This record gives sequence, structure tokens and C-alpha cells, in this order.
Amino acid sequence: MLRTLWRLTRGYRLRPWRSPYLRWRIETYWGLHAGEITFAQFWGLMWRQRWEMLRYLRWAGRMDASAKRFHRGDAETQSKDRK
Repeated sequence: MLRTLWRLTRGYRLRPWRSPYLRWRIETYWGLHAGEITFAQFWGLMWRQRWEMLRYLRWAGRMDASAKRFHRGDAETQSKDRK
């Protein structure tokens, strides 16, 4: 879960309210206009929706792990085909 959060805030770790990806998420799911999100709005929303954010981060972590397993299996299949 923390790995996912770290990846999602790349380049904006000290100011996550400026992250284009997080702004897009907030605009899509909570209806705030992405260009108008301030520090106070971001942290207020994160506090109010903390359980939803945790649920999302867990889901995203599971999807990331699943994709890694899929690609690892795909690479093993390709290496066997080459032999």
C-alpha cells in the first residue's frame, strides 16, 4: 500500500495536492475541479475520505502485484519458447 502511494506521488511527494494524477482522481471521484484544489481542500478531503483512500490504495496495490505476476509469467513463457 505504501509502495503504491509512493509511486502515485512521484515528483510531488512534498506537495501531493499538486500531483496531476491525484488531482484527476479527486476531480473524477469527488467532483472538485482539478485546477482549483488547494492545500486545505486536499488535506480536508483526504481526512474525510481516508477510508476510501485506504481502500483504493489497497486495491491499486493488489492490481500492481497482479500485473507483476502476470508479466513475470509471460517472461518465463517467452524464455522457454526460445530454448
